[in-house]
Amino acid sequence: MTRVPALRQAFDEMRFGADRTLNLRTHHPSREQALKRTENWLRERQMSRAKEALVITGRGNNSPDGVLVVREAIAQLLVSLRRRGVLNDVLEHTPGSFVVTFAKLNAVRDAPQRARNPHEPPPRDPAGLAALEPETRALLRHLAKRSIEELGVEPTPAFVEQEMLAQFGAVAAGVPDGPDREQRLRAMLEAALHEFDDR
Repeated sequence: MTRVPALRQAFDEMRFGADRTLNLRTHHPSREQALKRTENWLRERQMSRAKEALVITGRGNNSPDGVLVVREAIAQLLVSLRRRGVLNDVLEHTPGSFVVTFAKLNAVRDAPQRARNPHEPPPRDPAGLAALEPETRALLRHLAKRSIEELGVEPTPAFVEQEMLAQFGAVAAGVPDGPDREQRLRAMLEAALHEFDDR
């Protein structure tokens, strides 16, 4: 009987590898820690253009009164990330793990506004982007123009500024705070531009 889980684990290691496996059981995080770590990790994998990943929550056998606190919280988070354009699909892999496939970065832009990140609304006017470094603004402008051209619309200055705000609001929601946040924001903008090139 022990051969089946061991064989499954071996196949999972071959399929996903360490870079695309998040094992929450090894750190025993609280509910809040697990939610934050999982969302940040999945958004980073989306930004690196991974196709799929494995999230291991465990069955919750060691939870107080057998309540599956972390597993249920992560299951709800995965559904939310699917609505917000981060994930394309979520499948229960085993009673203690999920396999997720990632949506293209442009899906974040197309997700309903209220579902993106209610805690971090985008700037309300073009002047709100002035705090960004010139290189970041240039990438953002380029992405906005590509997005508008994809719709077959003339990228007028006013339209480009409006699209820059929309793109920034969508992309910034997927970049957690930190000292290198703007560098990571540029990486995500570049990844979104590559998606246009791959079409």
